[in-house]
Amino acid sequence: MSVHVPDRFKAANAFWIGLGKIGLTPAAVLNQARLPLTVYDGKKNLVTTAQFFALWRAVGEVSGDPAAGLKIATQIDVGNRPPSTMAAYYARDYRDALTRLARFKQLCSPEELQIKVSEDECVIEPVWLHAQEETPPLLTDAAFVSFVELGRRGTGHLVTAKRVELKRSAEATGFHEAYFKGPITFGARRNALVLHATDLDRPFLTYNAELLDMLNPQLERALEERRAQSSISEQVKWILKRLLAGSRPEIAAVARELGLSDRTLQRRIIDDGATFRQLLLEVRQELAHEYLNRPGMDVTEVAFLLGYEDSNSFYRAFRTWEGTTPSQLRAALRRSETRQ
Repeated sequence: MSVHVPDRFKAANAFWIGLGKIGLTPAAVLNQARLPLTVYDGKKNLVTTAQFFALWRAVGEVSGDPAAGLKIATQIDVGNRPPSTMAAYYARDYRDALTRLARFKQLCSPEELQIKVSEDECVIEPVWLHAQEETPPLLTDAAFVSFVELGRRGTGHLVTAKRVELKRSAEATGFHEAYFKGPITFGARRNALVLHATDLDRPFLTYNAELLDMLNPQLERALEERRAQSSISEQVKWILKRLLAGSRPEIAAVARELGLSDRTLQRRIIDDGATFRQLLLEVRQELAHEYLNRPGMDVTEVAFLLGYEDSNSFYRAFRTWEGTTPSQLRAALRRSETRQ
């Protein structure tokens, strides 16, 4: 079940501990990121997505090490990870572990793990739901390494990547190839870790049914509490943003995600002062602005991601919303950034 996650979250202790592992201090990184030292207070270090991205960029700038993300992620002990991640280490097998990790990820941060399994591969794409910019490369590295480390530590087997797809320009460091033991594609259209599907059913040596019985009810309650704190309209928009690419989700698909009947969801949306069609339109408008602000994304791709059959349909709808064309809005956004 999806939940609405606010853009204000705790920078995990594992991050701050990881800085020390590679010889950095929180103060140095915060100073480079132009964030107040109060962000690191041991208890209430809440950040936004933009601030968290700034922290990771600062890690690269202060360390000068393109492998900093890989090093941080490989040196964090399981005991320093949040309960939602620890639960994955006690799973029955790699598949179960990744499923648990994806389910409870949003208890820690506004990030979604999109996992797609086919006959021969498992594709993992992390998506930061409030991001207005590309994910910092070191953060992507740390995330991908954490998924592989989960498999290696849990199974006791040298899990390797079938391939790794990275948006960034090519780096001749050799660090990625050495760690992932698989081909690395730079300049890709997405950041994705692709695993061998045959590894998913490898049993975990760390499987602990008793600990799972203790942790799982707590995590499920936390998910339910988070869901209850958000309005039904927020939840529907949240799910629509995830389901929209390449199709127009129907209310039945959203209802299934929420564990409701079509009729119950329709009634709750109306009680919230909205309609399903209105929420879908709002999602498309919000995402259109986000996508058009990305220089490397052409209008045809934007139309597909918003669920339109072709770019002409998107053009017509966009002119109705904005009174201008996608290209004109993109140019206006770029002029605004230049003035800033």
